[in-house]
Amino acid sequence: MATLHIEKNRPRIAMVSTHGYVAANPPLGAADTGGQVVYVLELSKKLAQLGYDVDIWTRRFENQPEIDIVNSRVRVIRARCGGKDFIPKEYLHNDLMEWNEHALRFIKKHGLHYQFINSHYWDAGVAGQRLAEALKVPHVHTPHSLGLWKKRQMETDYPDKTDTFEKEFNFTERIHHETILYRTCDMLVATTPPQLDMMTTDYGVGADRVHMIPPGYDDNRFFPVSEATRQMIRRRIGFTKPTVLALGRLATNKGYDLLVDGFAVLAKRMPDVILHLAVGGDKMDKHEKRILADLKARVKHHGLGKRVKFAGFISNEDLADYYRAADQFVLSSRYEPFGMTAIEAMACGTPTIVTTHGGLYRAVTYGRHALFADTFDAEDLGITMLKPFQHPKISRRLSRMGAHKARSLFTWTGIAQQLISLVEGRPSQSALVDTEWEEPWNDGD
Repeated sequence: MATLHIEKNRPRIAMVSTHGYVAANPPLGAADTGGQVVYVLELSKKLAQLGYDVDIWTRRFENQPEIDIVNSRVRVIRARCGGKDFIPKEYLHNDLMEWNEHALRFIKKHGLHYQFINSHYWDAGVAGQRLAEALKVPHVHTPHSLGLWKKRQMETDYPDKTDTFEKEFNFTERIHHETILYRTCDMLVATTPPQLDMMTTDYGVGADRVHMIPPGYDDNRFFPVSEATRQMIRRRIGFTKPTVLALGRLATNKGYDLLVDGFAVLAKRMPDVILHLAVGGDKMDKHEKRILADLKARVKHHGLGKRVKFAGFISNEDLADYYRAADQFVLSSRYEPFGMTAIEAMACGTPTIVTTHGGLYRAVTYGRHALFADTFDAEDLGITMLKPFQHPKISRRLSRMGAHKARSLFTWTGIAQQLISLVEGRPSQSALVDTEWEEPWNDGD
């Protein structure tokens, strides 16, 4: 069991991520618990390696302990608010005044001093801004996704359901708070170029206050292996046929329904291919259960009952091997600010297809690092999925060059260094990363 080593002379950072099940070993796939939790944990660990102690502040509910030790320099601290029940992230902001009161009492009691606060998603941004103002320290906010973008995307994709969006996503309240937050915090971190553009144009933030730092991945976990090792992994996992892998939380924006439609196109041309959907988790709410039921009904409609395998969420320990075992990974989101799972798959040497409805495809060269498709066009997605199977040379190139691209841009160490440089006001690699997302860069490596 990890123990915490407190040194008063070490600088300390507060990471704020209030929603979901944030923990040293989080139950990924549980409600509101996915890529953002991984992002916060991995970034915190790298910041610790750079010489900081890191407190990850979140909400305490159910029977969670007040403190959870991640490692000797990183801990999760939970402050109560809103009772003991889970609260969806769309409505958590209503209880964050109480959260701030408990957090400030803890900070005062233990004499904590923070160099800066880095909050994640708009609910934590609201809490982080109040905390920063009370403590008189800089506040850096990382939105992860934008309410305006998601609202427009959902209204375009589901015009017949727009009257239900306000209740489900609380867009009006979210965009209102985002606008105030973005204009008030000290600095904003965009994770993709579209985010950066929208913050300056649609939210009216000064360009000098928005900086782009892409997400990262753990290159000690996600890396390619030899073909012989890969085949052993496939046998252990039970992948005996050509396999397409998709994984993540059960959320509408993840586009698994679009993937099933595209897979139906692929399945007509490849009679032995399997779609492995590692979605959901042990704790699914009513909305997630409804999405899963709709997916199974869609699979039945296409007559793919024996070709689509529904599996639970993959554990962190097994995740890299599942990427390696798959013949192809697909990020099918209808709305995706970045797509961390796609980067992890590329890093493992798995041929990867990403959606054009997100930020990642602007960072890769088509046919060199990954393929991309319009996930709303089943024919386009299905034929794109067919290409690596049909042409082994393409598959080998995507495997080799995709891993190279992931290593060159998206490791957590580089992300942590860029964040520290940004706060300290020093020239950093972030300027280089900004230029590397320009379209001309896609012409070569």
